[in-house]
Amino acid sequence: MAKKKDRVIVTLECTEAKKEGKPPSRYTTSKNKRNQTERIELKKYNPYLRRYTLHKEIK
Repeated sequence: MAKKKDRVIVTLECTEAKKEGKPPSRYTTSKNKRNQTERIELKKYNPYLRRYTLHKEIK
């Protein structure tokens, strides 16, 4: 039997960089579509702002 592909690659983008007029930092990660149906929000490092900021999943 073939395995179902439940994991998808998603892009996380900084939410605070646009407010300050800096370029947004982006990260890619994977998530399980079955277990996490809503969008991911993680704290990641933004090198342009030099601090940890909230990154939200985009298309």
